[in-house]
Amino acid sequence: MFDNHKREINYLRVSVTDRCNLRCIYCMPKEGLSLLGHRDILSYEEFLRIVTIAVNTGIVKVRVTGGEPLVRRGIVEFMASLRKISGLRDISLTTNGILLEKYAEDLFDSGIRRINVSLDSLEPEKYRRITRQGDLTRVINGIKKADRVGFSPIKINVVVIKGFNDDEIIDFAKLTLEKPYQVRFIEYMPVGITALEDGYGHISNDVIMEAINRFTPLDAVGQNGKTDGPARVYKMEGGRGEIGFISAMSHQFCESCNRLRLTADGNLRSCLLIDNEVDLKTPLRNGCTDAELENIIKNVILNKPMHAPIRCHEGQRKKCARTMSSIGG
Repeated sequence: MFDNHKREINYLRVSVTDRCNLRCIYCMPKEGLSLLGHRDILSYEEFLRIVTIAVNTGIVKVRVTGGEPLVRRGIVEFMASLRKISGLRDISLTTNGILLEKYAEDLFDSGIRRINVSLDSLEPEKYRRITRQGDLTRVINGIKKADRVGFSPIKINVVVIKGFNDDEIIDFAKLTLEKPYQVRFIEYMPVGITALEDGYGHISNDVIMEAINRFTPLDAVGQNGKTDGPARVYKMEGGRGEIGFISAMSHQFCESCNRLRLTADGNLRSCLLIDNEVDLKTPLRNGCTDAELENIIKNVILNKPMHAPIRCHEGQRKKCARTMSSIGG
């Protein structure tokens, strides 16, 4: 289905929980957040009903997120159920990797082949600082396990923060020389009530790309799929993997945005940075028909805004009512 700006909307990100086993500095405040109660969060059956109806509007790609999706009981069975929805062509999961070693084989057996792992430092002490409690070894072991059982592609998402991990750019890029990973450099986005610690800041992907090009020239990789995301993708000479750049701050991609977001508490969001959400949970629990729910989703698609209010100048921040952890990224 196309929105009023002639964009085909075919991608739905589904946050199954607002809970997380980490406290990343750009995602939530140090003290954590008030968590939603059990009844506030959609059941798996409710998620499946919404996704099934969304497929009727043209959704063919679903990514399951959180919070951290692997902390929710029954997640493997839910992923297997998504695989049974006729019309879905691409189902994947984003995780922080802490529990990936435990669940990788079961997820693969459920039919999932694509996985993203958030990893912002390759140095154990830095990783503990940015996550406020994380164990890097568990994440690395999880990635290795996912590789062994056959996940492909494995995408490693790196939020680059000036003054914190920008000295690890080449180390991350070099991961693609020996492994078929796609390392994706993601510009920090000032979303919600969180704030970076003093001395840390935004860095443009143009700077990151320039640093990698000085190390070794990058060759562009074409992407032609209609569900392809916003990453600009390249390869290092002789590399097995790829390097992607997601540049929401310095190179906005609103004109090609093809996604919706469903929050854990049942709100459909058409733009990450605009707080206008449509409540699906209330009509769902009040007994609406599939046709009524489909019309609500179609209306959200039609009225998806053309541009997000992003500013990357020093001192300008986009505030949302929600944090990234509650939106689902």
